[in-house]
Amino acid sequence: MPSESQGKAIVFSAPSGAGKTTIVRHLLEHSGLALGFSVSATTREPRGIEQDGSDYYFKTIEAFQACIAREELVEWEEVYPGKYYGTLKSELERLWKAGKTVLFDVDVVGGIALRKALGPKALSIFVQPPSMEVLQMRLEQRGTESPERIKERMEKASWEWEQSVYFDRILVNDNLQDACQEAIEMAKSHVDNTPLYTDP
Repeated sequence: MPSESQGKAIVFSAPSGAGKTTIVRHLLEHSGLALGFSVSATTREPRGIEQDGSDYYFKTIEAFQACIAREELVEWEEVYPGKYYGTLKSELERLWKAGKTVLFDVDVVGGIALRKALGPKALSIFVQPPSMEVLQMRLEQRGTESPERIKERMEKASWEWEQSVYFDRILVNDNLQDACQEAIEMAKSHVDNTPLYTDP
């Protein structure tokens, strides 16, 4: 783990298609908090206009495995065969040194690992769709993946849903505007060390 004067972190995880990335982007742009987005490392190929160092640190399998061997990652996993994802220790060090609260957009296994590694400095939030049926509809409406790939994602999502008990808070994304506002309130409460809800 990084040994610098550590700041705080907010971890967003969800099944694919739950809307976490949209919520994270809203939080970065509209929360008014000093948040810094943690760019993950991955071995998958860039999609569309994704750029190295901005969306992900794109690495070869050999380069990623070298990072593992040198213990340069806070957490990592092989999400699918040959598809590695992880968080570089240097990324946390960079953001904390800049006085930022580190904001993560990671998958469920990564979120659980980060919560364990960072302890009380991290607030972990599980973004949950209203139902599995809604999740499948959202994935289909993307129009970017085959029916077989969607089936694979749905099978994984069923397991991921069960892992929500390991997160500090659950954020149901039924209405995106409401979910974004609730995410901001959760983040501010964590950063400011104030209770999220107060009794009247």
